[in-house]
Amino acid sequence: MTVVVEQIVTPRVREFLAGTKQLYIDGEFVDAVSGRTFVTLDPATGEHLADVAHGESADIDRAVRAARRAFEPWAAVKPNERERLIWRVGDLLTERAAEFGQLESLDNGKSAAVASSVDTAWAADVFRYYAGWATKIEGSTVNVSMPFAPVGEFHAYTLREPVGVCGLIVPWNFPLLMAARKLAPALAAGNTVILKPAEQTPLTAIMLAEVFEEAGFPPGVVNIVPGFGEAGAALAAHDDVDKIAFTGSAEVGRKIVDAAKGNLKRVSLELGGKSPSIVFADADFDAAVQGSLNAWLFNHGQCCVGGTRLYVEDSIFERFTEAIADAASYVRLGPGLDPTAEIGPLVSQEQLDRVTGYLDDGLCNGARALTGGKRWGERGYFVEPTVLVDVKPEFSVVREETFGPVVAAMSFNADEGIVTAANDSIYGLAAGIWTRDISKAHRTARRLKAGSVWINQYNGFDTAMPFGGYKQSGWGRELGASGIDAFTQTKAVNVAL
Repeated sequence: MTVVVEQIVTPRVREFLAGTKQLYIDGEFVDAVSGRTFVTLDPATGEHLADVAHGESADIDRAVRAARRAFEPWAAVKPNERERLIWRVGDLLTERAAEFGQLESLDNGKSAAVASSVDTAWAADVFRYYAGWATKIEGSTVNVSMPFAPVGEFHAYTLREPVGVCGLIVPWNFPLLMAARKLAPALAAGNTVILKPAEQTPLTAIMLAEVFEEAGFPPGVVNIVPGFGEAGAALAAHDDVDKIAFTGSAEVGRKIVDAAKGNLKRVSLELGGKSPSIVFADADFDAAVQGSLNAWLFNHGQCCVGGTRLYVEDSIFERFTEAIADAASYVRLGPGLDPTAEIGPLVSQEQLDRVTGYLDDGLCNGARALTGGKRWGERGYFVEPTVLVDVKPEFSVVREETFGPVVAAMSFNADEGIVTAANDSIYGLAAGIWTRDISKAHRTARRLKAGSVWINQYNGFDTAMPFGGYKQSGWGRELGASGIDAFTQTKAVNVAL
């Protein structure tokens, strides 16, 4: 760490970063079987941040065996006891929000203030929400007809039971929050888990192991194995894993599905997006500018739901794009620990190269940057907030998930409509609509092929609302009651009386 960082971070975070971060298996912090470690970097500087145990297939196998041993005892724990333990995790996250925020900022690059007040606070809310579900997982009685058994009486009912051992693979853009969204419902339903964090951002997952230990979870219920693709592949292919829940790219999602075929384990996927943000001429102009700006700049553009295809009605297109470019030009860049910075760096050199590659391709093909268009600074992985116009639907920056602070703006004619263009994507994760005409808003929302549609807002998330995608944006839903559905299975029982 640099001297500046050492002066800012809390003593507890400095203490955490010292020494090698170990795997957490069967209630113990342990080295990798191979003894190998890898380095995680501070994306604001590109400098060494911490050494982390390098989990591989042998470590995944250890963790799966621990989770299998713990499964039946954990599933048999009284629901109100599971509720108490999971709620305690939420409370501990709240108590340690500043630490988790600083650590997330150092490892991911995002604002420490946002990581504390949004990521960690929401993660705590997710644990509390699903803690309450632990006592509310119910079956039902069924009034059966039994047409092939004309004589007799029957008592039929269903049970909701845990799936078993679950592998959870989470991405680097919201490391703690994505882990919470899988861990909390899985544990509430009575499953045991192996969490594999992204290799770019493993640190808050390892600190989270401390929280589970302090909360009093039995050994083996929660296991955390940082590592690279080999660890994720081993988890997806393991014959003693009953379910995989994955958030990440569509490319890796396909590999997860292929690896899971061996024992036909259940798979849920939350994948990529290339979401449209639609601004009609009758929208509240200032609100639409600010809202659609946040749609593609939130989390530095590293957000699967980002509204990176901006469609603006032609009568206001020039004025609107100039306004949003002007607003973007005033956004302050800097390290996540800088309280004046509004957006931070991208997560890695690889991501910097990816985003600038999309920019270069678009500009070479005739796109024009109203603001931004290149890397910012020479240190760290920063990209200028960029508004592109004169783009065409076939450009890669329009069709592919950029995952950076870049928006491609296009005009549309109200008479010709917008839905066809908005739906012209392999993805269908989210969409935004800006209009004062509520009937137009509802009609448009109904026709959009997206799992979440936000009207006169963007990123309108709530823990109780289901989240997931259409088309190649994934399988299944997280959050709300759907989160419990993803980690339970239904048993039908029919008794001849």
